[in-house]
Parts: sequence; C-alpha cells; structure tokens
Amino acid sequence: MPVVLALSVIVLIGVVRCLDWDLFERLERMTYDWRVRAALHFPAPAATNLGFVYIDEESVKAVWNGSLGFNFGLLWPRQVYGRLVDELAAQGAKAVGIDILFGELRHDQAEVKMSDGHTFMESDDYFAMSLRHAGNVIIAITPDITPPNLFLTNAAMVGDITADTDSDGILRRAKAFRVYRRWHEAFRKLEDDPEYDVDLSKARIGPRQIILPRPAELGNITVPLDANGNFDLADFGGDKLPPGQPRFAKPFTDERVWHMGIALAARELGLDLEHPEVDRGNGRITLHGRGGITRVIPVDADGYFYIDWSLLPNSPQLTRQSIQAMLAQARRRLEGQTNGLEAPWRGKLVVVGSSAVVGNNLTDLGATPLMRHALLVAKHWNVANSVITGRFVRRAPLPMELALIAMLGLLAAVMTWQLRVLAASASVLAVAVIYLGFALGLYVHSRFWLPLVLPIGGALFMNYVCLVSWRVVFEQAEQRRIKGVFSMVVSPKIVKELLQASTLALGGARREITVLFADVRGFTELTDDSQEQVAERVRRAGLTGAAAEACFDQQARETLATINLYLSVVADTVIEQDGTLDKFIGDCVMAFWGAPTPNPRHAASCVRAAVQAQRAIYDLNLRRLAENKRHIEANEARMANGLPPEPLLPILFLGTGINTGWATVGLMGAESRTAIRQGSYTVFGREVNLASRLEGRSGRGRILISHGTFAQLQRDHPALAATCIALPVISDIKGIRGSIQAYEVPWRAVGALPLDVEFGERRA
Repeated sequence: MPVVLALSVIVLIGVVRCLDWDLFERLERMTYDWRVRAALHFPAPAATNLGFVYIDEESVKAVWNGSLGFNFGLLWPRQVYGRLVDELAAQGAKAVGIDILFGELRHDQAEVKMSDGHTFMESDDYFAMSLRHAGNVIIAITPDITPPNLFLTNAAMVGDITADTDSDGILRRAKAFRVYRRWHEAFRKLEDDPEYDVDLSKARIGPRQIILPRPAELGNITVPLDANGNFDLADFGGDKLPPGQPRFAKPFTDERVWHMGIALAARELGLDLEHPEVDRGNGRITLHGRGGITRVIPVDADGYFYIDWSLLPNSPQLTRQSIQAMLAQARRRLEGQTNGLEAPWRGKLVVVGSSAVVGNNLTDLGATPLMRHALLVAKHWNVANSVITGRFVRRAPLPMELALIAMLGLLAAVMTWQLRVLAASASVLAVAVIYLGFALGLYVHSRFWLPLVLPIGGALFMNYVCLVSWRVVFEQAEQRRIKGVFSMVVSPKIVKELLQASTLALGGARREITVLFADVRGFTELTDDSQEQVAERVRRAGLTGAAAEACFDQQARETLATINLYLSVVADTVIEQDGTLDKFIGDCVMAFWGAPTPNPRHAASCVRAAVQAQRAIYDLNLRRLAENKRHIEANEARMANGLPPEPLLPILFLGTGINTGWATVGLMGAESRTAIRQGSYTVFGREVNLASRLEGRSGRGRILISHGTFAQLQRDHPALAATCIALPVISDIKGIRGSIQAYEVPWRAVGALPLDVEFGERRA
C-alpha cells in the first residue's frame, strides 16, 4: 500500500504540472522572482554600450522655467524630442529607442524658429525632420496606439513597447515581436470620419471582400476585392487620383514589429530582423547578423521570453543622463559654443523614457520581479543586453520537470518509509535545501530555471506528508486519538502552538500583544425594559403558571438572540482579522493579537478590526432601523384594527477599548497530576486591565486606544494614526498608576452620520 500511495502522489503531481494550473504557476513564478533578486548579488557579464536618457520631475521644471531657451508645460511639443534626437545624433549615438507614444499629430503646438531666424516649422515636422536626419531612431508603438505616418516614414523603425504582465500583475516576459496590421490610408480616413462610424479592428475579411460592420441603422460597408486581394480606390472617391498613381491597392499590410529592446540590439549586432527563423514548435527564434553572428531567443508557443532583469537604472554599466542636460548641451551646440562639449553617447544604444515617480502623466512604474514599483522602461535595455550578450533566461522543458518530480518523489518515499520520523524529516529537509541551492546556483550561473514548487512542495514534501500520515494512522493511533480529543476544546491556532511544545503544561510566556475589549452598550437597559414589558403583559392578561413562564421564556430567547447577533458580528470580525477570540464576558467580547501566532503588526490589525466591527454594527443598526420603520407602519394598521403593536427591534451600540503592551499568555485554569481539568488560552496583566478600563470609558460607538497602541500604529499604519484624536490625559483609572494618554479612533465612513442624528435613535 505505501508503494501505491507514493506512486499515486507522483502521478498526481505530474498531472497537475501537465494541466498547468495558474495557482501553482503563480507560486513557481514567485520562486523565479526570488532567484532574480538573488542574482543581483552576483553580477553577470553585461553590455557596456547601453544608456538611459531619463525624464523626471526636474526635467519638467527645466522645460517649463525657460532655462533651456524655451518654456513649455507638461505636454511638451514634439520639437523637444526633436532637439534631443539632434543632440544624440551629433554625439554619435548608434541607435535611439524612444519609449514615448506619439499617437497623433499636434498642429496646436508651438512652431520652431529655424537657424536662419526667419523661417518657422511646425513642431511635428521638425521632429520628423530630426528622425530622418538621425536615421537611427526607433519610435514606440502598441496595439492601441500607432504613430502617424509622418513619424513612421521618417523613423528608422518602430519598436513594440507593450508591457504584458502575468496573471499576478508582474512584468516578467516580453513578446519577441507582434504582427501589426497597417490599413491603407483610404480605410484609415474612413475610420477617422465619425459620419461613417467604422471600427477597423472589427473588420471581417473574406476571400473577395472586406465587410466593415456598422450599427444596424447605418448598414455594413462591403468593399469588394479582386482576385489578387486588391481594392479599387475608385470606391473611395479615387476617381480623382493624381496622374501615375495606381488605381488598385492592398487594403492592408501585416508587418512584424519587434520588441524595442531587440530592435536596439539588432542595430548593434547587425541582425537581420526581416528574415528570422521562427520555430515556435521547438521554442526558439533564430536571428542572423553580420560576421556570422547568431542569436537564438528561447520563446514559448505564444512568442514570449523571460526578461533577464540584471541591469537596474543605477547599474554602473548603464550610461545615464537627464534630458534637461542633453537639451542644455543641444542649446550650446546650436549657439556655436562647441568648446568643452562632451560626447558620452558615442556608439551607445540609448533608451529615452520616464524615471519620474510622481505625476500621472510622467510615471511609468509597475511591478517586476525586482520590486513592486519599478521603472518599466528598464525592460528595453535588459532585453537588448540579453540579445547582445546572448544570455537568456531558459526554463526547464516539461519532460525534465516531470523527471524531477518522479525522482524527488521516489527519494522522499524511500527515506520516509525506511528511516525513523525525525531522521526522515531531517533527510527530506536536507534534500530540499540541496535542491534549492542547486537551482539557485544554476540560475545565477547560466540563467537556467529549474522548477521548485511542484518538485519540492509537491513530490518531495507531499510524498513525505502522505507516508508519515500513513504511519501515524497505523502506528500512532493512540496519539492521534488524544490530539483529536484535545482539538475539540481549543481553537486550531492554540492546538498548533501547544502541540509544538514539549509538554502540555499551564505555564505561560511573556509576549507583546494588543488587547481589545468590545462591550455591547444598551444591553442592560434592553434586558430590564424587556422584563418589565413582559411582566406587565403577563399581569394584564392574568397569565399564571406555565403560560406566564412561556412568556418569560420567549422574552429570554428574543433577548439572547439579540445579544448573540451583535456579539457574533464582533466575533466574526476578530476571526476575520486573524485575532484570537479569548472569551465572552456577558455582553462583552475580549480578544487579542500577537499570540499564539506572531504578528509584528498586531496593533494595526487590532485597530482595523475595531474599526471594521464598529462599521459592521453600524450597518446592522441601519438594517434594523429600516425594519423598524416597516414595523411602525404595520403597527398603525394593527392598532386601527384593535390589535396590540409589535415590539420594535432594539438598537445597540459598541464601546471599544484597546491597549498594547507586554502580558502573560498561556493556558490558565486548574491542573491535576493526570490531566488538565479546566483551562482556557488567555492573557492577563496590567496591560489587559488597562484595555478593559479604556473600554469602560469609551461610551457608545467610540474606539479608545492607549498611547502604546497609538505609537505602534504610527509605525505600522501612519495613515490610520493620522486620523486619531488625542484626548485629555486620564489620571483616575482604577488599578492603574500614573496618568494615561488615550486617543479616539474615528471609524465612520465618509457621509455616515450617527444613528441618532440621521434616523433618530429608537430603542425597545
């Protein structure tokens, strides 16, 4: 049976890998991110001719304040980029990739005064002229934004800058190339004219026609094609064609656009991007260059490859300069002040993009394996670096992954079944560590990605766990029975901590925790009022004996249901926020954070739970008030018919006190020589008492916290701490020496008013 169990686990993990479930793929990607960050500590060979001209907040100020000879607002005219291109060309840059989208022509931009001082040129025309003169500029394109023809025809080429993130929102991969459909100008004019209401992305292309869908009231447009797939320009008013222009033309062309990083590297290596060898079945794209140079890009079935994030914006191999410095030097060159001008960009592959971290119009940040908020423009020079150095991230193929799963699964099975539990545990852990170290070293050395999650977490550990469980079932039945009984009287978290201890003693531990007391206000008055009302009803009806007792029992059930409803709201919130629910003290809930499981942000977790509980109680009261309104309307009808009115639902409130400090944590109760007779996992000490005292002073619908809690809140949740209101110092707290500084935590959402202000307080 153990052999069957081990083989079943291996087959199951293999099937999971073949199904390629996103959950396990996400976990595997997380291990990849860890390797990427670790590899930064072991610098790899990198190209030294890559550079970054960055646009930041200071650049915007410099362009705006006139220090560069002009002043423009945030939306720069294209002449600014034209001047940058001119300067890079003058310095001898080998290629320039501009990670900025130019989606349309801007005729409203400031004109450029030419060098003769008399003639002017439109800003877009100047930029196009700069692109043509430089002859090495790669402009950006995405599936959503295509540059105007004026720029396309003057740039050296276009580069795709699309950032395709994985399902977890992290940019790890790039697509080697995309196929863009470029429509004939006649079709584009049709799309640009709102009168026709045409969307070319929805066009249906047949063997002898193109159908342009439109709303039903307009009707579709059908453009016939000849046997060669050409359309007649006369159908688009082409009867007035200039002499010599062909009458028939292709409706569109499909063009391969490479990733901007590949395009930059191609300029350096002389790679032929027009005639690649694309073999997605075997997962590779082969590019040939001058001098017999060859680069093989490992891709998946969709043409994606992993970016080797080895060059940060501050890496020493990367040349960096701000755009304002470049524009300042361009101005000096234009004025003839060429003495002392530097040329750090000679022979460089330049990426132009944003490094700003604030401002919606400037920021180009996103999540990468290196950090949550990284400069996405870095993908271009890292891709270019991989192509230049021939160093790509390669993932283990599926057959190799399945072989690793089988090997580690069998190894775990043999060790678990042949060795004692402790020895087997140590051996399995050692194998996991060795494999982990080998996988990390292999990635650092050669950028080869061995899988970790399914081989280690699945085959190795799952086989170990299953076989150990099998042994436990048949060899440790008595211990399993004891654990099962114990698990029924304490929470799972407490079970976990106590079972990890060497004994089940009642001795506690000193922990820093945050304690919450939340008391349901109005319950005592509710009980008294309800009892008086029932007594009066019994007296008036002349009920005695069992009938009277039934009335009082019904009142007790309704009261208990009401308090349980409010207490359950608080308890559910505590559990949801990973707190330990200590006990119910009448109509009060006691809970704490920081034990039995550690929580370094226990104060923030507790305060968030208190805020959430207050809001949940508020929402509950809103629903009960709405129900009461319906009761009032119904009661008017009942009274009109001589029937007694139905009672209204009680509205209760919550008063909360919170304190943070060191307290004793453990199982408290009675203990005999043979067994624990009675006990509960709890906390006690001065700090617990202070939380209780603050709850007593909190009143209705308020959250009071101590200075200790507030101090940790400032560290862990400064935004929430900033909303807290300091209260007058309290010096008369029973059982607490010295004065106490307390704070109130506002919890009402925007627009929420106190219930008695918005609806009028109603209590039963």
